[in-house]
Order: sequence, then structure tokens, then C-alpha cells
Amino acid sequence: MNVKRTVVVSGAVALVLSWSAWGIADAAKGGAAVFVAASDVKWSDVPGAPGIQMARLDGDPAKGPSHFLLKFAGGFSAPLHHHTADHSVTVVAGTLVLDVDGKAQKLPAGSFFTFSQMKRHATRCEAGADCVLSMDVRGAWDVVPEEGTASAKK
Repeated sequence: MNVKRTVVVSGAVALVLSWSAWGIADAAKGGAAVFVAASDVKWSDVPGAPGIQMARLDGDPAKGPSHFLLKFAGGFSAPLHHHTADHSVTVVAGTLVLDVDGKAQKLPAGSFFTFSQMKRHATRCEAGADCVLSMDVRGAWDVVPEEGTASAKK
């Protein structure tokens, strides 16, 4: 077994064990549950970002860790940028294309990705259907244009 696979398998086992321990502790305390039905999701336009809508689910993206949905209109495109907070994303609908390190990554619904340490990327949603993303963000959410991009020049 190569080292990379060992690390991934060990990490997966640790994650499952931590989930199990967390679930047992919460069950003993009575736990907590949050439910948001699709019909209760409240979408709002993101100020200064045409073609993007956000639906807050848990926490406040402007202040710290949170979960929220992002919706990009089909055909939406954002130039090279990064986010300060580490985040993990599941593509719920549409096909998202991320340009990372000069290579396009095409991610249809059901795909997952994570970015850490302010990973630079460009984003677009293929035409034809809106892209909906489920966001798990580990700090305040921001979008920081990279130097030399059209949106970085004011």
C-alpha cells in the first residue's frame, strides 16, 4: 500500500470514529437537530455580485463558520480569486467548472471539492442550468480578487 493511500484510509477511519464518538455523546445529552425544508430556504441576491444568490442555513457567513447555499446563474463566470476561509463544497445542481493551477476541473451535480490556504481559482457555471453549491465554510466568507484580474482593478 503506498503512503498516500495509507494516509487517506487512516484519515477516513479517524473521521468515522470521531463521528461515532460525537453521535454517542450527543445522544447521551439529548443532542440537537436543525432542519431546513427546501420550501423554507430564503434566497437573496449577493450585493455587488450579479448572477449570485445566497441562502443562509446555519451561522453567519459574514462573521464566522457557517453553512449556506450559493446559486450561480447558468453562464456565470468569476475571474481568478481566493477565499480567506478554508471551505468544502458539494455541487447540488448544474455543472461547475473550476480553473485551478491552469487546469479546468468540471464538476457535475454530486461532486465535491475543498479549498484551503487561500487556493486561487476561477469559477464558472456552465450555461443551461443554474449551479447550486452547498457550502461548509470554516471562517468568515469573503471573495478576494487576485492581482491583475479585472475585478481587482478599481
